[in-house]
Amino acid sequence: MQRYDLRHLKENFLPKMEEILGKMSLDEVAIFLFEEGDFSAVTKATNRVLELGEELMNSLKYNQVDWTMVIKKRSN
Repeated sequence: MQRYDLRHLKENFLPKMEEILGKMSLDEVAIFLFEEGDFSAVTKATNRVLELGEELMNSLKYNQVDWTMVIKKRSN
């Protein structure tokens, strides 16, 4: 399991998250940290994970501005 800090990408973190998910092995788990913003980033990330066929294992607010998602690679 690896942790990826995408906070520096602000609202443009989705392409990098998708790139990382694409390189992961089947059943591998990753923790992604990104800025919550107006909560739309959480919705976009959740929708994209589900569209990609991956398993969203956990999603929670990390502190006042950051969000974490634990995702398990389920698709090829």
